[in-house]
Parts: sequence; C-alpha cells; structure tokens
Amino acid sequence: MKAGTISSPPPKEQVRLLLDQLPDGASLEDIQYHIYVREKIARGLKDVVKGRTLSAEEFDRRMARWLKP
Repeated sequence: MKAGTISSPPPKEQVRLLLDQLPDGASLEDIQYHIYVREKIARGLKDVVKGRTLSAEEFDRRMARWLKP
C-alpha cells in the first residue's frame, strides 16, 4: 500500500460486510442508503488524502453566499 492511501476490501466484500451489520428486517431502501453513505464517506476520505479540502475561512465564505436572505 502506498503512503497516504486508504486500503479497503473489494466492493462486493464491502457489501457483504455491510449486510452482515444491518438488521434482518432492513429494506432494500435501507441497504441502498447505507451503500450510498459509505461511498460518499470513502470519496470524502480520498479527497482529504489528495489535499482537496477547504479552509474554515473559505467554507464560511462560500456558505455565507448560500445562506444570504
């Protein structure tokens, strides 16, 4: 593994592990949601490793534009 990279099991194994953690009554929608959230987290972690982040000041500046009344 290269320094600064995140290693994870292959996607099918990740889904198997996820299914083992969910309750037996989980709906397909629940499963889809958990897969979606895990993918977004993984993508965010990769961005951090690659230095694609915002400073707190830049974040505040961008959010201020969105939240103006």
